[in-house]
Amino acid sequence: MEDGLEPEKKRTRVLGATTKITTSRPRVPPLTAVPQTQSQTTAQKVSKKIGPRCSTTIATVLKNQKPVPAVPVQKPGTVPPMVGGKKPSKRPAWDLKGQLCDVNAELKRCRERTQTLGQENQQLQDQLRDAQEQTKALGTECRTLEGQLATVQAEAEQGQQELKKLRARIVELEERLSTQEDLVQELQKKQVELQEERRGLTSQLEEKERRLQTSEAALSSSQAEVASLRQETAAQAALLTEREERLHGLEMERRRLHNQLQELKGNIRVFCRVRPVLPGEPTPPPGLFLFPSGPGGPSDPTTRLSLSRSDERRGTLSGAPVPPTRHDFSFDRVFPPGSQQDEVFEEIAMLVQSALDGYPVCIFAYGQTGSGKTFTMEGGPGGDPQLEGLIPRALRHLFSVAQELSGQGWTYSFVASYVEIYNETVRDLLATGTRKGQGSECEIRHARPGSEELTVTNARYVPVSCEKEVEALLHLARQNRAVARTAQNERSSRSHSVFQLQITGEHSSRGLQCGAPLSLVDLAGSERLDPGLAFGPGERERLRETQAINSSLSTLGLVIMALSNKESHVPYRNSKLTYLLQNSLGGSAKMLMFVNISPLEENVSESLNSLRFASKVRLPPVIPRPCQYLWVVVGFSIRTHLSSRPGSTLSRKVLDSQASGALLTWFHF
Repeated sequence: MEDGLEPEKKRTRVLGATTKITTSRPRVPPLTAVPQTQSQTTAQKVSKKIGPRCSTTIATVLKNQKPVPAVPVQKPGTVPPMVGGKKPSKRPAWDLKGQLCDVNAELKRCRERTQTLGQENQQLQDQLRDAQEQTKALGTECRTLEGQLATVQAEAEQGQQELKKLRARIVELEERLSTQEDLVQELQKKQVELQEERRGLTSQLEEKERRLQTSEAALSSSQAEVASLRQETAAQAALLTEREERLHGLEMERRRLHNQLQELKGNIRVFCRVRPVLPGEPTPPPGLFLFPSGPGGPSDPTTRLSLSRSDERRGTLSGAPVPPTRHDFSFDRVFPPGSQQDEVFEEIAMLVQSALDGYPVCIFAYGQTGSGKTFTMEGGPGGDPQLEGLIPRALRHLFSVAQELSGQGWTYSFVASYVEIYNETVRDLLATGTRKGQGSECEIRHARPGSEELTVTNARYVPVSCEKEVEALLHLARQNRAVARTAQNERSSRSHSVFQLQITGEHSSRGLQCGAPLSLVDLAGSERLDPGLAFGPGERERLRETQAINSSLSTLGLVIMALSNKESHVPYRNSKLTYLLQNSLGGSAKMLMFVNISPLEENVSESLNSLRFASKVRLPPVIPRPCQYLWVVVGFSIRTHLSSRPGSTLSRKVLDSQASGALLTWFHF
């Protein structure tokens, strides 16, 4: 039994092993046959990329390739058929070794088939790559041909257009030809007419020749007349030259007499101006300021001013109040509150003219804070021409007169500077950009060694030639000037501003030169310490500012008094203001001070101090005796000379008694 059962157990174990071998055998991927339409599909994809025009060429290339035969796919586990058509015998289940040999043989055949298919696949890929390269080449050639085709089409269209133009040109030329033929016929007719006319003109020419002979005779007589006219022209040119010499002499004499007239009026003059009451200010009591008429009545300019001041602290024994104290002052000119800016400038226009003639001129604006100094010098806001101050009006006058004198051979140049003196420190008001705030570096120095001309180092000197340039400089200076709030005014200038215009004139044909500075100074507020003191953290700074301002104003008064008394020593160096202006104060310089007065009763004390200071500065005008005046007039009516004066090289006998009328007119002006 046991022996009989053993073969069955062995047979069962062999079957289990066979089953295991069969299930653990790796699966070979099925080999699919390569379809013959693969090349056609590739051609369709490529044709979509390169366009329909090249698809025909690519299809032709692919048709020429040999198709790859399809390999039938066998299912795993099947035994290939034997050669010769014989079927292999089925191995028994227990022949595991034979089955393993069959499986190995089948695996070998599958590997060989796989290798064969891989080689065929590589060949197909190479063929596909070649086809793609040919496709690219054909696409490039196709695009080139398309570009050439477009070019040929454009040339063809252009040729068509040129052909149309040529046809139109032919039509036009045919029309012109017909027109020219008609014109030729007309010209032939005119030629016949002109020949007839020529015969008539020939006869007229003969007549003209006879008349020409007559004209030649008249021409000879006319030439003689021309010669005499040329002689007269030469005489007129000589007379014109003589008149130019006389005109130049008259201009030089006008300058001399103008300077003499200004000196007779006084080289140091004082004008007083009372500003009007502004909106919002209290109305002053009547009789506070009185403006008596001049000697000639109301028509004469006002030169006197009366200020009435009442002191409530004083009284009589009976307890009645003391009548107001009246203070009378006399100046060279007094401008009441209703005076306009043009009236003020009209009075100083001749003084500005002296600067153009070569004499230094200096004009001050003096007074307490809020009295109208800056308004007098620079004008009011808003750009109203009626409110323009002395600076823009003076420069407009200088530019206008310089333009007139250019007709006489004079050329003028103007160089402007604008500085302020704050706490005895010179600052440049025309500084821009990084130069702002460097006013402490400005110093007053001599322009050249041995020269008396002064200059401010590190300050801008700007050439000006028109009013717009001056307005721009004034606008810049207003932004840079030091101001602060005081008890007298919300915005008070805390420095002396000095606008200087260096004038240089030259007459090149005569070798004459002249030059002088015009200084227009807006002084800081002249109030005393207590009323002008500001409350707040800047009180000490305001105190130092006020002390520096009063010190420089006192020095200015001492300098003017020394010049008035003709003292040997003038304390110019005691203040930066007087040191900078020393060339515009002494010698032949002309100085004018505007004392500006506030009309308010609360400012009576400061107004009285300003008027007293101006009275000390003022010099009485030099009035010649009547006999001297008559002698001067008679002397001019006989003969006039240009006398040499210090600082001038002009000395020339100019004109005779024919120019006396013009000289008398200038003198009386």
